Amino acid sequence: MPFRIRPGRTAVLLLSAAFVAGGLSGCSFLTPFKTCEGTGARMKELESLPLLASPPPGASAPRTFDGVSSECADDSGDAWLSAGRTYVYPGTRQEVLDHYRKAAEADGWRFEPEPERGQGRWGSCFTKGEEGQAKTFAVSFPPAHFVTEFYGPEAAAELASGSGFEITVGSEADGAMTSCWS
Repeated sequence: MPFRIRPGRTAVLLLSAAFVAGGLSGCSFLTPFKTCEGTGARMKELESLPLLASPPPGASAPRTFDGVSSECADDSGDAWLSAGRTYVYPGTRQEVLDHYRKAAEADGWRFEPEPERGQGRWGSCFTKGEEGQAKTFAVSFPPAHFVTEFYGPEAAAELASGSGFEITVGSEADGAMTSCWS
């Protein structure tokens, strides 16, 4: 007599095997998959943060980067919201970093030093808010090859006219606590 499994039990057996295999491998199939659905209000909050509209005196938005750019990415399993601006500044990178450190700390953001492996390579990063409202704020200086590759030679030429920098605020879709450098 052949071994038979009723159709209703096939799914139960497959799911049971998947959960056991996931548990044994250290993976969990029970983690909720977060999407960008319903994140509009949180995105508008990020886009309107004062730090995005407070560049150092003399900074200007390149023609190809006018305004706030924002996106929600949920392709990794956890939705991440971000909003940012790009500027060109005729002064030094240190002047940009000093300006934003002063502005961020005055607005209640906490500076997170970059781990030793980078030593200022990326810029500066700050965190703010408690569980459910946590955000990050970063200042970075994209290398010319990155700007050329992703935005084109015209954008790279504009950013080469001074200290080109990006400022970005970001958050998990649910506002969960996050770190700048992890």
